[in-house]
Amino acid sequence: MPKHRFEEAEKRLFHRVFVCMKCGAKIRSDLIKVRQGKTKCRKCKSKRLRSIHKDQKK
Repeated sequence: MPKHRFEEAEKRLFHRVFVCMKCGAKIRSDLIKVRQGKTKCRKCKSKRLRSIHKDQKK
């Protein structure tokens, strides 16, 4: 595994990606909409979303 990460890959994998805390589905949305509660999960309709963890996904 290369030590250098590409900027394009970082942006595609982590930028604006959130994970549902109830079912684990990944959703791409704006941070402002998530914080205001306007974004909800497509699977379980929960509004509890967190940002994806960069250190676990290598």
